Amino acid sequence: MVQQALDGSPPTEGVVAHRAAANVTTPARSRGEIALIALAFLVAGALLVVPVALIFAFALREGLGAYFSSIAEPTTLHAIGLTVLTAVVVVPVNILVGVCIAWLVSRFRFPGRQVLITIVELPAAVSPIVAGTVYLFLYGGQGLLGPALQGAGIQLMFTVTAIILVSLFVTAPFVARELIPLMQQQGTEDEEAALSLGANGWQMFWFVTLPNIRWAILYGAILTNARVMGEFGAVSVVSGSIRGQTNTLPLQISQLFNDFNVTGAFAAASTLTLMALLTVVLKSALEARAGWR
Repeated sequence: MVQQALDGSPPTEGVVAHRAAANVTTPARSRGEIALIALAFLVAGALLVVPVALIFAFALREGLGAYFSSIAEPTTLHAIGLTVLTAVVVVPVNILVGVCIAWLVSRFRFPGRQVLITIVELPAAVSPIVAGTVYLFLYGGQGLLGPALQGAGIQLMFTVTAIILVSLFVTAPFVARELIPLMQQQGTEDEEAALSLGANGWQMFWFVTLPNIRWAILYGAILTNARVMGEFGAVSVVSGSIRGQTNTLPLQISQLFNDFNVTGAFAAASTLTLMALLTVVLKSALEARAGWR
């Protein structure tokens, strides 16, 4: 506008866009739209916000001293540490496996490809308790491979190893399910161009493929981490729920409730809730960053 006033030149595209945006008015919302928005916030508050608030209210009802004392209880600290350890092991493994499967499925055609996709989806369709029972019948003392393992001096069930194995199973699909449709949509043109310019396989993946899928990998990793920390059914079957040894945080919460230790249970639950909220915040931040890009 200033330029046009000074030298008589026509307005630039930016000025035209600014004028157009200034002239656009947002239509007023109807009463029905306002009612639906209010209902959505009401339902979300009743089903999500209120329960979370109650967790912290019950955890803190005896004061901060009792709250931190409950969290500092040795078995609860061990449960927190075991939960974090399981996530630290499971998430990188499933990222690696998910990337490999997504690469294989989206970049190659081979007999059994659809069967592989179905197998990847299988853990999401199987109940976690069923998954834990299958592992118990397979590797337990009376299971299919149990006697052979015991003969070799190896015990898998009711150990930390069993928790990690079953957590790997139930969280296996998350990264691959995020990557496969994205990589299929992107196609292979960028990789083919890199190969034609002399890049080897590793250079092609590191400098071309990975930058295009990094946000999907992070998103799948966050979902995997959230599921690992909150998994109860499968872990409860294979862990034995031994206090101070094989109790993850969800199992510890359940046992504290069964012991009528309400403050301790809600204190542990609030810790798990904080972990979940941190995961949600990180997920939202990554989504916003990916959308901004």
